[in-house]
Amino acid sequence: MDQLRVTLVQEASGLDPADNRARLAEVVPSGSDLVVLPEAFARDFGTPGSDVAPFAEPLDGPFATEVARVAAERGTTVLAGMFATSPDPARPFNTLVLRGAAQAAYPKIHLYDSFGYRESDRLSAGEWEPVVVEVGGFSLGLMTCYDLRFPELARDLVAAGAGVLVVPSAWVAGERKVDHWRTLLRARAIENTVYVVGVGQPGPRYTGHSSVVSPLGDVVCEAGPDAEVLHAVLERSEIQAARSVNPSLSNRRR
Repeated sequence: MDQLRVTLVQEASGLDPADNRARLAEVVPSGSDLVVLPEAFARDFGTPGSDVAPFAEPLDGPFATEVARVAAERGTTVLAGMFATSPDPARPFNTLVLRGAAQAAYPKIHLYDSFGYRESDRLSAGEWEPVVVEVGGFSLGLMTCYDLRFPELARDLVAAGAGVLVVPSAWVAGERKVDHWRTLLRARAIENTVYVVGVGQPGPRYTGHSSVVSPLGDVVCEAGPDAEVLHAVLERSEIQAARSVNPSLSNRRR
């Protein structure tokens, strides 16, 4: 395929996992190749420092199973965030689960120990194993929220073949945070000549502003701070054209 139809679902998750599972069927549309929901859609983080271990599930548990069911029903592939069980029962993984035309899971590598938060107190970090998965003929590199601040992960994903970086997030609101989000999405796109699809939870707690950025750094679409659904079509020719005029990947020295 030379095009990938993507839907960005900027919806908030609540504190009741059963309610969030039920909402999957409401918020996931048909007609797209890929539907992206935010980080922690299975259950919100709760108040800062809250224990999320009681809400961790295996990758074949209720949430991932419902993601797969809804993806099949809608004829699409769905990516969403959840807390997944880890070797440490007290500190699960902050995980992206992908179900549909392909299956994958990505445990977040960089935990949000920043801006006054300590995600590592309650969660385990994933190992450095960049996850790239093919959907609709496009190779997707998976990242989660704070990962966006680490360009080396994006570069490793692109080196592994990713032409699209997908970044589900719960980007906490605050001073400069929207500007950081926008700037980093564009930077990861420009320096890697890839599409970047960033999907966040909405305000007021989070920043919203889900966006698609082209391989040359143009903003294809952008939401505001409130709940919203965006649609975009990613073009393989745009990646090829960007790498023709800006061959930075082939020019790099290491």
